[in-house]
Amino acid sequence: MKVKASTPLVRFFLTLDVDYNMPYDLITKLEGGIMMKGKLCVLFAGLLVLALILTACAPGKKEAAEEEAVEAVGRLQLVKERGMLIMGCNAELPGFGYINPAGDFEGFDIDFGKAIAAAVFGDATKIEYRPLTAAERLPALQTGEVDVLNRNTTWTLTRDSANELDWAAVTFYDGQGMMVRKDSGWKSLEDMAGATVSCTTGTTTEMNLADAFRSRGVEYTPLLFESTQDTNTAYEEGRADGETSDKSQLAALRSAMANPDEHVILDVTMSKEPLGPLTAHGDNQWNDVVRWVVWGIIQAEESGVSSKNVDEMLSSKDPTIQRLLGVSGEMGTSLGLSDDFMVNVLKAVGNYEEIYERWLGPEGINIPRGPNRLWNKGGLLYPMAFR
Repeated sequence: MKVKASTPLVRFFLTLDVDYNMPYDLITKLEGGIMMKGKLCVLFAGLLVLALILTACAPGKKEAAEEEAVEAVGRLQLVKERGMLIMGCNAELPGFGYINPAGDFEGFDIDFGKAIAAAVFGDATKIEYRPLTAAERLPALQTGEVDVLNRNTTWTLTRDSANELDWAAVTFYDGQGMMVRKDSGWKSLEDMAGATVSCTTGTTTEMNLADAFRSRGVEYTPLLFESTQDTNTAYEEGRADGETSDKSQLAALRSAMANPDEHVILDVTMSKEPLGPLTAHGDNQWNDVVRWVVWGIIQAEESGVSSKNVDEMLSSKDPTIQRLLGVSGEMGTSLGLSDDFMVNVLKAVGNYEEIYERWLGPEGINIPRGPNRLWNKGGLLYPMAFR
């Protein structure tokens, strides 16, 4: 519980790095006592603060409190008791997370949220979407406003450590790409010798562009702008032959153009931008649930299990498929879910290929799968073993 601290002494106490469990009414009385006139009251309040700190630091108290907190407020249990998953997402990025004309959330990231809800409740509709800006997304997860964040957020060391966040798995290996006009006939960066490329200045995008062309020995002319909108406008107006940014952003920009079909995103990646759902530090069980839902969706594609044949596959003799679908192995039980949780997931959203094709493939905004192919088909998608 957050407590309003209106005196320096109480503010000092609340900033101490100790594990305490002080009732709100006691802090209120303490604060009131400090505000009273008289040195005796101030001295008494100071002694009370010291006593409480010493009590809080007693051996074993911190560990016991942490264990009780994990048991009492585990995220999975909180979600179940609430009866609804709350997911932070994007509402303005076509293909990944956006609101359609009917007012419904749709997209690649949205489907993975539905998958988590289906795994926990057996019902993909038990989810509340919380649209968040780039600045809002990490604090919303850190403070518990959302249960999981799935909003085109790149996995980095500082976000993983300093921001105390845990990625569950990678759902989309994004990276800097290149958009060109389809009638150019270009298929690779090598084909773009002498081209003018629009790019946002002062970013890693600009540096990655220079490195990519230099390493290939290809000459080009950068056309630099301060804003993404100006960069895109220059390309669309024909002042540049190509435009570079993250592939997901290029796809979104292309979808808003007057003639999207006239532009193509090359099957080339100039940087690493791994995206996926993440949870807050401190709840391994909840992170495991999110992680294994993602890996289960990928494993389903690898094993040839889809939304269309999942019932038929329940009689499969393949041990991996049996464990994936809960026929054997009690995989779900070990996560705190029903053993057939992946059956519910697949019926709700399908396997990875189905989700990708629906939103990011030719049926959607048309991003080549590239590194998002399965590991045994030349990509990076490699689910851990269901056993």
